[in-house]
Amino acid sequence: MSPSTTSRSDTFDLGGDLTVNRLGFGAMRVTGEDIIGRPADEADAKNVLQRAVNLGVDFVDTADSYGPGVSERLIGEALGDPDDVVIASKAGLLRNRDGDWLPHGDPDFLKNQVLCSLDRLGTDTIDLYQYHRPDPDTDFEASVHAFAEMIDAGQIAHVGLSNVTVDQLETATDIVDVATVQNRYNVGHRDDEDVLRACERTDVGFIPWGPMYTVDDDGVADVLEEVAGRHDATTRQVALAWLLEHSDVTLPIPGTSSVEHLESNVAAAELSLTGEDMAALDGIDPK
Repeated sequence: MSPSTTSRSDTFDLGGDLTVNRLGFGAMRVTGEDIIGRPADEADAKNVLQRAVNLGVDFVDTADSYGPGVSERLIGEALGDPDDVVIASKAGLLRNRDGDWLPHGDPDFLKNQVLCSLDRLGTDTIDLYQYHRPDPDTDFEASVHAFAEMIDAGQIAHVGLSNVTVDQLETATDIVDVATVQNRYNVGHRDDEDVLRACERTDVGFIPWGPMYTVDDDGVADVLEEVAGRHDATTRQVALAWLLEHSDVTLPIPGTSSVEHLESNVAAAELSLTGEDMAALDGIDPK
């Protein structure tokens, strides 16, 4: 399946007022190895970001912990502060020399991180800022209140959550309008189906991270290959097309450091799955 010159995915009104193409780009892998430090070639990384936008991608997701700080900085340098591209970032995870992801939801820390994110992205207001992961050592409501205060301060336009349960989503919604939820979800991993359905009921965007993590797993690959063969597509394109078809609120954000892979991913928005295809894919036993 050859790439197109523009993204043709359906759109979603993020937060009710930011219309984006549903197939976005995840900027985690424009950093160095293990998501630490600078990439081997920063010019190449910026080229991937710019090519994504040129292909019609208008929703780019990153986090302060990617690098840390590297992904946000490269986005700021490569894209600037474009009016026609929604930039989403996150705060709430610390990194260490071993590459661990450590939850840190202290409100003062979060308020400091948004200042860093604003500076690296080169903007006055971040379109979407997400609480990266609930911290078991910090009161969840206190962390969410910090994001609500960021809205009041004009630092962010919308609040998102990541790695949350339905109960946590409902708790947060009592504090602030929640625009998105970003949880692990793909054709072979559907533990958070209940969270996805809760998002559908409230018109909250659902950003499935790791959208292609299971494409090579036993029991998943065979079905993907069967469907892909009927469409002259790749298994990864099928996995992305399934996410777009499975729910109207899904906003997949496949990430890559390769322009070739980027173009292939974007082309998935044009793949039309049949009822037979969806039945086969829905029938995969998720792990």
